[in-house]
Amino acid sequence: MPPRLRNALSAALIALSCLLVPFGALAAWAAYGLADTGRYVTTMAPLAADPDVRNAVADTVGAGIMREVDQKLDVRPVRGAVGPFVHDAVHSFTQTRAFRLAWDEGNRATHDAVLRALRGEETEDDYLDEPVTVDLAPVTAQVKRQLAEDHMPLANRIPVEHTTFAVLPAQELAPLRKGFHVLEVAGFWLPVAAVAFAVAGIALAVHRRRAITATALGTALGGALLGVALAIGRRLTLADVPADISRAAVGAVYDALTATLRTVSWLLVGLGLAVALVTWLTRNVRLPSARARDLPVRPQTRYPEPLTPFEDETAQAEAGVGGRWPPGGPTATPGA
Repeated sequence: MPPRLRNALSAALIALSCLLVPFGALAAWAAYGLADTGRYVTTMAPLAADPDVRNAVADTVGAGIMREVDQKLDVRPVRGAVGPFVHDAVHSFTQTRAFRLAWDEGNRATHDAVLRALRGEETEDDYLDEPVTVDLAPVTAQVKRQLAEDHMPLANRIPVEHTTFAVLPAQELAPLRKGFHVLEVAGFWLPVAAVAFAVAGIALAVHRRRAITATALGTALGGALLGVALAIGRRLTLADVPADISRAAVGAVYDALTATLRTVSWLLVGLGLAVALVTWLTRNVRLPSARARDLPVRPQTRYPEPLTPFEDETAQAEAGVGGRWPPGGPTATPGA
């Protein structure tokens, strides 16, 4: 294959690999991070101690309790006093271990319901025409128990019913289900394809050191683009939040869910820059080729060391060639 064609194919494969890096990381995160109930609950668990999340839960649950009370009881004469008391009781409940348990179980139930709907594990009649709902009765029962312990009037008469709310509308299930199946496939094959294209591009390149440097820099660029996309996604998510929902709480949830992706983006940037730097620093290092290693080692010819003037004259005298000493050695007497 001509070198120019090899370089062109290598550049195309490396560019495609670097382009797939952020998409592969995003797909793998969605397929193996968000789709795992245990990991999801573990990720969301620390939010039970977040002040913004606790305030949002207190406002939502307190408003729901007051609506239920208005429907069952006439508390209009004391609503001004009961409302703040209920809110304070709910907020106090959010600081207890019972709330943390209820938070984890609520997230687990919500995640399980969404996954069953997206994977189509129910029958056709169950999930095609019905929204995905979650029951809030356990949380309401915990709040009622807390109010009764605080000796609030009428606390024992607060109704605990199976109040459900929709987490996914029925009309959105079909496109979300298709997208989820695509993510499950892409979460495995996109990272594999990115690695395969990078290896093929480096192996095909005429100058492999340059190809490794280009791949490393492209990987770092892909990680940086992933981080920028996460920042833009956070801003767009907060911009679409309704006015009656706490943006601080939504931001805390977004940050918790995308913490793994942010770590991956920084790892890609650091790894890519480190490989590029090492390749640049070792550009002048030349390893011996296989042919040079296989050649036999020639023995070195050793030459005699030069004689000193005294040793040179002695040798010449003994040989009878020149010198100041007569034949027979330095002790011989001339004419003897």
